[in-house]
Amino acid sequence: MPVNSKLVLSALSCLAGMLILGLSSLAHAQSCEKPWPAWETFKKSSITDDGRVEDQSADGARTTSEGQSYALFFSLVAGDRPTFEKLLSWTEKNLSEDDLITHLPSWELGKKEDDSVGVLDTNSASDSDLWTAYALGEAGRLWEDRRYVALSSLIANRILSAETLTVPNLGLVLLPGAAGFTPTPTSVRLNPSYVPLQLMHWFTAHSKDPRWAELLNSSRQLIVKSSPKGYAPDWTIYDYNKGFLPDTDPEKGGTGSYDAIRVYLWAGMLSRDDADRSVLMDALKPMARLVDKLGYPPESVQIMTGDTNNQGSSGFSAAMVPFLQSEGLNKAADAQLGRIEAQPISEDSYYDQVLGLFALGWQNNLYRFDSKGNLTPSWKSTCK
Repeated sequence: MPVNSKLVLSALSCLAGMLILGLSSLAHAQSCEKPWPAWETFKKSSITDDGRVEDQSADGARTTSEGQSYALFFSLVAGDRPTFEKLLSWTEKNLSEDDLITHLPSWELGKKEDDSVGVLDTNSASDSDLWTAYALGEAGRLWEDRRYVALSSLIANRILSAETLTVPNLGLVLLPGAAGFTPTPTSVRLNPSYVPLQLMHWFTAHSKDPRWAELLNSSRQLIVKSSPKGYAPDWTIYDYNKGFLPDTDPEKGGTGSYDAIRVYLWAGMLSRDDADRSVLMDALKPMARLVDKLGYPPESVQIMTGDTNNQGSSGFSAAMVPFLQSEGLNKAADAQLGRIEAQPISEDSYYDQVLGLFALGWQNNLYRFDSKGNLTPSWKSTCK
């Protein structure tokens, strides 16, 4: 049968068009994928092949439940499911006695006196437990995996049963851990950086348990009322009769430093539609003005006087970027970015790295939280 050249040319033209369209769509899809070099660097410098996050700045390469939970969140933001699975598996096996359902992770693992590596402190850390449950719940939603959702719910229930306390005039509060945070029968020691309101909104929205709404309410009060002069403390004492007081610790009492820097970071990343955003930003505005005036975040600040000590690290500068941008202080935020460029975050500084991953990942639009705390990573959002 003779070949109809016109039909052949028409078919080839159609195929070429389809190929061009396909390549164009592929190129468009690839252009929407934002590389995250800082995450790749963190994986190489701080995460072992089996999923352990090592703090290289600590003796014996310490590992904390905090580091594991943060890395779970970052791997979800990156769409890096293999790393997510490794981190989860290592955490369950080594920090939770191989059972996350019944054992909240021990907060610290490292080198023991006999040079073996194992758990150094079995107490839990509620902030990392929140981030773990949150990352699992959002991973289940975004990756459509019911196993993650179920595990998130079970961990959330254990947080409620093991890491909360009802106190007079404040209600149900999130304890920093399962044990050791009631210095007197009429007081409790709390940490404002342990209660990111994005996460508290998320648990309230995704759980039918009314205790999450109670925790959201006490968390708002904790952040605002423990910072009466606009400077967040690392730790605070809530006295049942006197209210919030500076911490009584002889070394860190009344100061805001390595813990408190996260309070500003979490506040800065709140959704613009979040009803709590303006409340927190107004309460913490003096810190934004201080950083704008100094040109850098201080390493520590006396929360009642505003007196400062030393310059904070590049990680501290990173943590301030979302906060300053949310306050409308864009020049001050740019100054912090310039400070990071002049002194890049070191690969052997675990804490600076995680502050940078949170803050600069957000600043580069790799993820956002909505008003209910739901995560929108760039790999899931619509390309424009």
